[in-house]
Amino acid sequence: MQPRRCEQHKLNLSPKSFWPIYVSSLTCLNFQAPTVPNKQTTNTNFVNLTFFLSVSLVGCFANLAYKMVSAGACSKEENNALIVDYRGNPVDKTKTGGWLGAGLILGTELAERMCVMGIAMNLVTYLVGELHLSNSQAATTVTNFMGTLNLLALLSAFLADAKLGRYLTIAIFSTIAALGTTLLTIATSLKSMRPPQCENFRVTQHGCIPASGSQMAMLYASLYTIALGGGGIKANCSGFGSDQFDIRDPKEEKAMTFFFNRFYFCISIGSLFAVTVLVYIQDNVGRGLGYGISAAAMAISVAVLLAGTPKYRYRLPQGSPFTVICKVLYLAFKQRKLAYPNDPSELEGYYTGNVAHTEKFRCLDKAAISVVTDNSSPEKKSEKKMLSTMTEVEEVKMVVKLLPIWATCILFWTVYSQISTFSVEQGTFMNRRVGGSFLFPSGSLSVFLFITILTFTSLNEKVLVPLAGRITRNPQGLTSLQRIAIGLVFSMLAMAVSAIVERKRRDASNSGENPISVFWLVPQFFLVGAGEAFAYVGQLEFFIREGPERMKSMSTALFLATVSMGFFLSSVLVTLVGKVTNGRWITNNLNKGKLDYFYWLLTILGVVNFVVFLVFAMKHEYKVERDFKEVELKDDAVEEADKGIDV
Repeated sequence: MQPRRCEQHKLNLSPKSFWPIYVSSLTCLNFQAPTVPNKQTTNTNFVNLTFFLSVSLVGCFANLAYKMVSAGACSKEENNALIVDYRGNPVDKTKTGGWLGAGLILGTELAERMCVMGIAMNLVTYLVGELHLSNSQAATTVTNFMGTLNLLALLSAFLADAKLGRYLTIAIFSTIAALGTTLLTIATSLKSMRPPQCENFRVTQHGCIPASGSQMAMLYASLYTIALGGGGIKANCSGFGSDQFDIRDPKEEKAMTFFFNRFYFCISIGSLFAVTVLVYIQDNVGRGLGYGISAAAMAISVAVLLAGTPKYRYRLPQGSPFTVICKVLYLAFKQRKLAYPNDPSELEGYYTGNVAHTEKFRCLDKAAISVVTDNSSPEKKSEKKMLSTMTEVEEVKMVVKLLPIWATCILFWTVYSQISTFSVEQGTFMNRRVGGSFLFPSGSLSVFLFITILTFTSLNEKVLVPLAGRITRNPQGLTSLQRIAIGLVFSMLAMAVSAIVERKRRDASNSGENPISVFWLVPQFFLVGAGEAFAYVGQLEFFIREGPERMKSMSTALFLATVSMGFFLSSVLVTLVGKVTNGRWITNNLNKGKLDYFYWLLTILGVVNFVVFLVFAMKHEYKVERDFKEVELKDDAVEEADKGIDV
């Protein structure tokens, strides 16, 4: 007997539903026929027409993606199985999922890394050299772009969990990323999108016309379209890939472990290709071609993703954990004047909960206090259905307990952001000649970052973890908090080395000596890469393992939020330092600035942050240990209750 197919949910994602975007885009870009044709107006209308067609493609692709998987978007009542095929039926493991489905998903992540890293790691040189922005403006633009990309991952995670599902979310946001990269290709290809050329802007600083408002508007539109699309991919690719494996099957569970290794490998390979091949093409052939390759890669990845639709397994959306958190916080505030119950067992859902009650953050318990009695009015009884359960309250408490560690992880990514901004700009003032003829692109310095990450990731499994296990007598070798601590130490060392190298570079240039080699910057890239190998894995593991079991997507989003906040904090610090020092530390001509002072400032902040981190880390009790103790206490209470003893 064939399983009953669930009905398709009606979601209007047809191109017709995008007509407000068409109108607003044409209005904002002033799409109209020129009265006197000339080259500039022709180029402008070409950009507008391309934008119009690209938005149309977003609607068409989204509509196609939705139709191909809409049958799988069933409610819990219609289909109890959380994993279905693209027709909404129970999955056939021989025909869906596994490495075939996961491999196609890895292609999307590979394209996203090529796109984002190919832009972020070399964008500052374009902003300064071609658009004539100051170093501080260029750095802020890059960090705001990366910060927004990671922050928008929260939005896409919410959409995927609450309504769309991971597949449809990835399909839509991948198309948006392809659109943004196409717009960036156009913006960097047309001369009308750049100010007049100016020789040696980094040294002269004066007499060069900066990019106009309309030119910057086109650039920002393309960058933040990419940020929107990239955030959607970043938040859902790993989760959708893991959905292709059944953890109840020992073989597939083992395969899923290899999937995460290969997922990180694809991230590193895509990044390496971006900072070597694409950056070289951008600097020596043309930005348009370099970004055009990224746009083509994103478009191909969308086509591959859609082509594999029948081969995937789909986890049905079960509602967003953000809704649960907001509900608990709202009810706790609304019922803040209620007295605490005499016994925790009076809380809603106490006996049916799968998480033990804790005394920390008792104020949140008020979200699960019911004042409804048998004699209450029907209106009051209906309000009881809106109460949070004790399990939901405890899950929110788990999230709150993560926040101190979350806050102390932000500064690591502030340090990391300097690698893609000021360190790249430093390279433009140094001797980049290799072998007398080859000019090493300063944006390609990040190749040392990713090589270091790959090296330490490999050493972690083969050498460092077994060695640490013998020392700590811990089978895991290093706990997640220990990994984060090592990453923070590496970040402090990186900024100290950066300050020393920058002082040496500036002194050599100002004394009339030949510029020092660009490879003096390799140690700081090495230290940041080593730090990321520990901090990235440690943070991701900490938030996923220590968060509530059914809030994995939100835990990943918390991790991405630390990355986002780190980039935004860098923008804030650069702005504040510029105002406090009247622009004397960070100047267009680094030879006349004091960039090393800024690096020392980050080193000092890193030391203070590390001390605060140690305080919180020493007080943290890991979830496994905590749950074990709580289960023991709850079991004892149940045993005593069975004996008729009041506990």
